[in-house]
Amino acid sequence: MTPVEPEKPVKQEGRRGDVFGISALASGLLLGLAGEKLSQSLDHGGWISVVGISLTILFTLIWAIYNAPVGLRRYRRWRAGTPRELTELHVAAEEAEQWLVSLGSDAGGLAAAEWFQQQEPRLRELLSTEKAREDNADDIARICDALEAWYLRRQDARALLELSEFLAAVGDGCGRRELTELAAARAATAYRLMGDLEAASTRLGISDNVATHGRTAAALTTRRQVERALLHLARAEQAPAGNDRDEAVLNARDRLDDARLSRPGPDLAADVAIQINLAIVLLYQQDPEGALDQLRPAAARASVAGDASAHAHALELTGVAAWMQRSPREAKRWWQQAEHLYAEVDEVEGRARCLQHLGSAEVVAGRLDNARAYLEQSAGLRGGDSRHPVLARYLKAARDSSEAPPVPDDSPGHPGTSWLRRLLTRLRR
Repeated sequence: MTPVEPEKPVKQEGRRGDVFGISALASGLLLGLAGEKLSQSLDHGGWISVVGISLTILFTLIWAIYNAPVGLRRYRRWRAGTPRELTELHVAAEEAEQWLVSLGSDAGGLAAAEWFQQQEPRLRELLSTEKAREDNADDIARICDALEAWYLRRQDARALLELSEFLAAVGDGCGRRELTELAAARAATAYRLMGDLEAASTRLGISDNVATHGRTAAALTTRRQVERALLHLARAEQAPAGNDRDEAVLNARDRLDDARLSRPGPDLAADVAIQINLAIVLLYQQDPEGALDQLRPAAARASVAGDASAHAHALELTGVAAWMQRSPREAKRWWQQAEHLYAEVDEVEGRARCLQHLGSAEVVAGRLDNARAYLEQSAGLRGGDSRHPVLARYLKAARDSSEAPPVPDDSPGHPGTSWLRRLLTRLRR
């Protein structure tokens, strides 16, 4: 027997009201008719007609009061009109937001990466052809959020900067100051990735002064503090060993502490990101044990949350700490695990870094055949080694077996080196 779905409450109320109204009118009319007939046969039957008319009025008033809420709802639905059809932009925003949740996760991370790889041109075309209005600004912003995460994973700073400029125009055109603030913070990240630290700092200042009291102000404050910490670490990388570098590292730690305090509420992803960056600070300060105190809970939390990307990043840095503690075998084990996790979510740059770490370690150990295999695979993932001088140097050493393998200043165990800078690119809101 097929079950019958219960009627919706609004429809039930409407039917009850209609039945009551019909009953009221019928009762009044019947009493009025009866009064008229009786008055024709009885000289004193006029009072029955009066009662009929009175009851008709009474029942009509009761019907009107009973149906007032139903009538009001019907009027509002009429004023609102029929629901507008979903636009292509809205559908794309919903889809991009759903795939963004899976990006970097151990459940669906690879599929999400494939989706972004295929759909990124379509999303960009939608943004370029859709005219920004107040009613579609949120959908535009959601697509921009998804593309930002994708460009950060691909280390595509130019595309990220173009995206920030587009979102700034949308925010200005629609009067959405929180979008303008977000766009400025996003531009700061893009300039930092391009190595223009002054422009990055300027954009962060603009973001500070746009919309400090909006509903997103607290979350954006946290993001700016993390970004400032990364800027200080980038300055530490450029500074020679000494007071300037030490001061930059201390400033980075202060900003990360501020980020932790400014969180608008519990945020597991933000906590993991802050712990990972605190570990990088401690590696700069040549404190591998302190870094491990941050990395162990970060890796555990990321694993519980199903964030394979963050988990891999924590394990990669755990390998760096192990190398600094002169435990190369343990370091290689962590890098292999991290490379496997990066591969599961198709995070190409993370895989390439881990393979470079492994190849560098093999060069230092004099195992040049193994070193070549790792380093050539790393170069293949990056499309060559021309933009990666450290990788190129180790490849040259691994291929030239006639020379003793060098141990340059930027070997994996050196805490303040250029290769470490590439670990400072993970920014999570």
